[in-house]
Amino acid sequence: MKKFLSLILTLALVLSLAAVASAEETGSVYYLNFKPEADQAWQDLAKVYTEQTGVEVKVVTAASGTYSDTLNSQMGNADSAPTIFNIGNASGITDWDDYALDLTDTAVFGERINDDYVLCNAEGTPKALGYCYESFGIIVNTALLEQAGHSLDEITNFDSLKAVADDIHARAGELGFDAFSAPGMDGSSSWRYSGHLANVPLYYEYKDKGLNVGSLPAEIEGTYLDNFRKIWDLYITDTAADPTSLSTGTGDQSEAEFGEGKAVFYQNGDWEYANLTGNFGMDPANLAMIPIYCGVDGEENAGLNSGTENCWAINSQAAPEDIQASEDFLYWVVTSEEGTNMLAEQFSGIPFKNAKPSINVFGADASEYAAAGKYTLFWAFNDTPNVDSWRATVVTALTAYSADPTDGNWDKVVEAFVDGWAYEYSVVNG
Repeated sequence: MKKFLSLILTLALVLSLAAVASAEETGSVYYLNFKPEADQAWQDLAKVYTEQTGVEVKVVTAASGTYSDTLNSQMGNADSAPTIFNIGNASGITDWDDYALDLTDTAVFGERINDDYVLCNAEGTPKALGYCYESFGIIVNTALLEQAGHSLDEITNFDSLKAVADDIHARAGELGFDAFSAPGMDGSSSWRYSGHLANVPLYYEYKDKGLNVGSLPAEIEGTYLDNFRKIWDLYITDTAADPTSLSTGTGDQSEAEFGEGKAVFYQNGDWEYANLTGNFGMDPANLAMIPIYCGVDGEENAGLNSGTENCWAINSQAAPEDIQASEDFLYWVVTSEEGTNMLAEQFSGIPFKNAKPSINVFGADASEYAAAGKYTLFWAFNDTPNVDSWRATVVTALTAYSADPTDGNWDKVVEAFVDGWAYEYSVVNG
């Protein structure tokens, strides 16, 4: 009997120790979120996952325009490094290759619908997985546009866009709203121009040369920078903002102008849909997105700029149990009812097998342009070498030009754009 009791006690001890070990090996997740506008949605989803599984999921959202600095800071401390982070382009893959897990055998990677939004390293190893593809252009408050006596049908190219914007700006006092929301150049806003607007001339140059995203040219010519100047001049002229003080203009201020009905046009992307309809209460029926016209021949056939900078990477330097927990969490996000609902509500195109249709009207606009045979402007700016440094130089030059729009100051924008590209390429590649 004593031997039997001893055996039972030993077995109980073994099971107890196994349970403790198992608990200790249950990892946790730390997601450093790239998109401030989706912060609350990720916080809510993380809470649901923890309630269902008991696995801790912490979500921290970097302030707009500070993601790279935040990631660099946190990755330097093993105790606070994220287990899931964002890589947005080829330059990011080069920077973070040693920290990004090979996703080949992960369950979440198996849920992708194609390889269009997968970022691979130089050896072809998948290191980051796009979780949405997005479109950007000029967002329009169609109710205000009609109130000003115009319609979307009028706008088919740069000349017609300028005619409408000039008219609205000239009558801003009587209308109670202006044409464009402020083109702020604070870090929370400048990426809309040094990144997204810059994509337009880059795309057309790539198109002329037969290049695709991932070509990573050592040099660019700036063939379409005169077109870039046309649309930028319109942004800084047909607005209530003072062009001499754009350096302090924030993204929140620009969005608020549009969301509060103070401007008809607002350059941004479909990721702003939830904010505009939720936080500002805008009616989806009064929202549309049109191409960024800049005077290029044949642009009547242009659609929106579509691609992604939103790609999940899993920290290969994290503890094994945290890596597994992160893999499990991402798989749940793209397959569960709760996760797929959130993705559909917050984002536009979702490239996973169980994706639900997006409710985003801007995404629908992108699809309609494509269905009508309009060409999509792919995201050539994802090839920008040493991206943060290149953009900072462009922003400095563009801000100076805005305050004093002379040909000489525009030459400095061209220099930042073209010579800056070659310089930053040499910095990265030697």
